[in-house]
Amino acid sequence: MLYQNFLVVIGIIGVATSLGAQEPVTPVAPEPQPQPTRFIADPTQAEVPRARAVSTPKPDLNFPTSPITPPLTQAVAAPPEPGVARAEPVSEREVITRLQIFLDQRSFGPGKIDGKWGEFVAKALQRYQRANGMKPTGQIDAGLQQQLQHIFPIYTTYVLTEDDFNRVGNVPYKPKEEAKVKAMLYRSITEFIAERYHSGENFITKLNKDLKMDALKPGDSVRVPNVPPFQIESLREIGSLPLKPEFVKRVIRVDTRYRMLDIMDGDKLVSSFPITPGSQKLPAPIGTWKIVGIATMPWFRWDEAMLNHGERSENFYNIPPGPRNPVGIAWIGLSKRGIGIHGTNSPDTIGRTGSHGCIRLANWDAARVINEVTEGMTVKIF
Repeated sequence: MLYQNFLVVIGIIGVATSLGAQEPVTPVAPEPQPQPTRFIADPTQAEVPRARAVSTPKPDLNFPTSPITPPLTQAVAAPPEPGVARAEPVSEREVITRLQIFLDQRSFGPGKIDGKWGEFVAKALQRYQRANGMKPTGQIDAGLQQQLQHIFPIYTTYVLTEDDFNRVGNVPYKPKEEAKVKAMLYRSITEFIAERYHSGENFITKLNKDLKMDALKPGDSVRVPNVPPFQIESLREIGSLPLKPEFVKRVIRVDTRYRMLDIMDGDKLVSSFPITPGSQKLPAPIGTWKIVGIATMPWFRWDEAMLNHGERSENFYNIPPGPRNPVGIAWIGLSKRGIGIHGTNSPDTIGRTGSHGCIRLANWDAARVINEVTEGMTVKIF
């Protein structure tokens, strides 16, 4: 891991005085207050790739084609009692949305919430089933269908604030220009809402088809999935998070073929999230490593020579923090030089495109992972 870490500590000496007669007192130095630290991530493989490097294997894309087992059917029921409303048929899309919210609420990330059945929904369900002593079918059985009925409401509302709009700006795409801005903000309010509620932008737009998304203003209400919001306003630029001794014996398992990251506490599967694990050119490093540090809201050192050839140059740009920083909102550095687990500036690409040897997560998942891990933990990449 290559970075620059600058910590400024300012000591303030306070002098106490009493009302009435002024008596001489001994100056008291309070506890030093840490100032924001700058952490610059260089999340590229620092060694030139060699022939013996183990490439990221072909991804395992097998998952059940039908989300529900047995297939969802409408049972023939007796006529309802007088005054009792007949239950409306449940659409498959609603069932899938409920399932995505159910899994997301329990830290088994299904990918972006969009009401569609797919690879990461099935894989998250399998992980959840295994963690709870069920047969990992990756399908919704009758028992789970009953549990999903308790997801209520499926959607909730969010009232936009002025601070939300301050997190949106005209952010460039080229590194040379990105290095000139103060922060890598969201590029639209729809983008902000979608990431806050772990969703695709198209899904948010469909949920709010009666609104003009590009004309929203503070005070407007939008319809969103009922998941714990990703609160970017709670994150600060911190170069090294404090040690959490209670997590040191946990293990992160990164399955490069299945494209999932699991957090284990002994034999217990705590949580699981979809990832992008490197690429054929710069594969994720197979092996056992350690977490050497965790930073939030990192800077990014963009170096074209490093990206293309694995060699540092003097022609680079330092890109400031923000949700659209290339490493997203968090960097978990590993003992493998130049490699980390981090967020992303493009959540739609998780699991679908390559990375430069690192392990990428959606920002909302990266924010949860850093709360469940700590420096010194083991990371197994296989």
